[in-house]
Amino acid sequence: MTNQLFYMKFFKSAVYSICFTSLLIMAGCQNNKFKQNPDLLSVELLRGDIILCGGDQFGEVSFALSCDPSTQEIFDLAVSLLHSFEHEEAEKAFVQVLDLDPDCPMAYWGLAMSKIGHPKWGPSLNDFEQGTQVLKIASSIPATEREREYLGSVNAYYHKEFAALNHGQRLKKMDEEMEKIYTKYPEDKEAAIFYAMTLFATADPSDKTYATRKKAGLILESIYPDQPNHPGIAHYIIHNYDSPELAHLALNSARKYARIAPASAHAQHMPSHIFTRLGLWDESIESNINSASSAVCYAHEIDMDGHWGNEIHAMDYLVYAYLQKGDNMKANEQYEHLKTISKVFDSSSPYNYGAIPARMVLENKQWKKAADLNFPVSEYLWNEFPWENSLLHFTRSLGASHIGDIEAADEELSVLESMHQELTKLEDQYKANQVMIQIKSAQAWVQLAKGNNEEAVALMSDAADLEDSTEKHPITPGELLPARELLGDMLLKLNQSQKALEAYELDLLAHPNRFNGLYGAAVAAQGAGDLEKASAYFEMLLTLVETSGSDRPEVIEARAFFEQELRS
Repeated sequence: MTNQLFYMKFFKSAVYSICFTSLLIMAGCQNNKFKQNPDLLSVELLRGDIILCGGDQFGEVSFALSCDPSTQEIFDLAVSLLHSFEHEEAEKAFVQVLDLDPDCPMAYWGLAMSKIGHPKWGPSLNDFEQGTQVLKIASSIPATEREREYLGSVNAYYHKEFAALNHGQRLKKMDEEMEKIYTKYPEDKEAAIFYAMTLFATADPSDKTYATRKKAGLILESIYPDQPNHPGIAHYIIHNYDSPELAHLALNSARKYARIAPASAHAQHMPSHIFTRLGLWDESIESNINSASSAVCYAHEIDMDGHWGNEIHAMDYLVYAYLQKGDNMKANEQYEHLKTISKVFDSSSPYNYGAIPARMVLENKQWKKAADLNFPVSEYLWNEFPWENSLLHFTRSLGASHIGDIEAADEELSVLESMHQELTKLEDQYKANQVMIQIKSAQAWVQLAKGNNEEAVALMSDAADLEDSTEKHPITPGELLPARELLGDMLLKLNQSQKALEAYELDLLAHPNRFNGLYGAAVAAQGAGDLEKASAYFEMLLTLVETSGSDRPEVIEARAFFEQELRS
């Protein structure tokens, strides 16, 4: 059975053309009270059926409006879709509001918000231009003071005055305006929720105090008890607490969000961010099987000529989780399915597409395969994605240095350095830093292969410190290999068992229940003469793989350790 058919077993779709008066009814209803806005018809917005996969529930939202009362229910659905990052379907729903009431100012706000897309990477040029057109139309629509302020907040993102600013800088302008609304209207819970979303989107990934994220989390937690089924509250709590130090604070929200909004592929997936942070692999697997199923259903229902990026995103998380359970068979099923996929619709998916093959060889320490790795054939123009493309060259360099092919490793390093330069020129400091971590790690293993042990450890330590100083990108479940775990591997190779143990234990705080981290810590403890710790880590490893039937060499070694203990 193919993965696609497997996923489709789980989800059925509900396809609606929605016309709201007091009830949700099927397509064909007419409303002659208003005439459509001809200016809006000139914008090529998404129209048609609203596709809901996994049911028709997106949570409970109640947003105060001055629009025609017949629009309230569909408007609330549109906002719910927006809160779960179902931007295309939200756009259709806001258009349906405007078909009922062309003078509804908040529907124009919702359209402009939908066009921004995911707050971490923003709109395409076409979506940006359409959002600008929508707000220009809205400027002539009568609105209350509060509604005008909402329109002003999103206009701060699109405003031509900020033409030279990048996506993050524009978001900061919107965040400043949302803070004013949040402060001015304390009874407006939606203002608080959207403000918390912009705080997440603008938080500095290098701020290890998490001040902005904690601020957002406290705002959301204060209103959670009164709105336990609101999709945005649960969703943004997860995003704001998506870090090793804060993840435990979001576990309750993670376990609820998928039940709040079962019709959203993103809502099915998002809890796995927290499950991954906490090393809860079975829960992550369940979450992402459901998410991939919903994504396949959605692509099928809209007759997509290819695969939706949300499916690839969920697959990367699945591969990561399966590998931590030592389950190479199920991880490889996902990889084999990936090889059948050449066309993907979603600008965020190249990372996940490239990460899956790299994870398969690196997590299993298959260095020859790593050195020879190629991405599956696809329609991606990899030269347009330097950070995502760096995954391949990092994997190749690491593989080559491990098998002693220093010349090949250096060649791949040169490619990584050119990608770092490109990202620096693009002023994408975050991604440039991520590639720099790869460069330092690759350089470290090249120096080790050359016999320059002290320089190798120094470089690997620098890479680990640099990685510790920032946050992983939300597109990924985790680094291909954590830099501090790689440092532990290097120290273990140099017979510095105690230092290796310290590196592994420090890394396990940030990456709990990682297969290679637990194994490395056990072997390092054994080498350092700490049999009690060795026993504890080997036991944790065996518990981790208990339901996977893993036959990885590390598992065999762990079992042999306890057999030896029994004989002693």
